[in-house]
Amino acid sequence: MTVYQNLDSPATRNMKGIPMDNAWQSLLPYAAALGIGATLIMDAWALLLKRAFDIPSLDYAMVGRWLGHLPRGHFRHDGIGRSAPIAGEKTLGWAAHYLIGILFAYLLLALCGPGWLIRPTPLPALAFGLVSVTAPFLILQPGMGAGIAARNTPNPNTARVRSLAAHAAFGTGLYFSALLLAIFLA
Repeated sequence: MTVYQNLDSPATRNMKGIPMDNAWQSLLPYAAALGIGATLIMDAWALLLKRAFDIPSLDYAMVGRWLGHLPRGHFRHDGIGRSAPIAGEKTLGWAAHYLIGILFAYLLLALCGPGWLIRPTPLPALAFGLVSVTAPFLILQPGMGAGIAARNTPNPNTARVRSLAAHAAFGTGLYFSALLLAIFLA
């Protein structure tokens, strides 16, 4: 495809060097920066809740365990903690956490266009962060045995509010990471 040719030409970049052609490869470095930054802010929020209020966060080793069982054809578990451990599950879970953050950041850029990086606004980032909670509600939580939107947990509404707050932190992180990136690109 010709869209991937001459990505460094003046016609495909703006004054800050951001590719304006929507070629997926050219957006990856920006998505990586936004996704990592946003996920770090999400993790900082979880750490604050843990230290200030003793509120536990998601155990990413369990995410790794769930992912490790997928190639074996096991999507849904009655309780992921009772499933057989997977070698390297903690590393796998944390790596997936950050890769998913990058994927979500890429989707935000694909929806808003690369021009959003020039003058980021909070509404798209916050809205996308909140909408991204559908992934754990509809995929991760049911797969790990918690049911759709944590309905099988002892306190489903508490779990839902925590998930929404975590994803709001992610959306906030997308916005502030974009602001920081815009400063570096200036």
